[in-house]
Amino acid sequence: MAKPDNRENNPARLQNAIDHTKANLQEAEDYLDEHAEEITSEEKQSIEAKNQRRKQSISGFIEEKKDEQNR
Repeated sequence: MAKPDNRENNPARLQNAIDHTKANLQEAEDYLDEHAEEITSEEKQSIEAKNQRRKQSISGFIEEKKDEQNR
């Protein structure tokens, strides 16, 4: 039998996801700042693309958290 859906911890879980994603984004930006001259353009583009997806994820997490808090 499936467990009942417990949504009580969703805002905290979403905030945790936001915090970790922001930390990963910042770490990648710091890496680019420190090693921009040493990495290939492909690696730089890959990191920038990941950061763009991270920004989109953060926005989605924030919207989902707002939705959860309004229930």
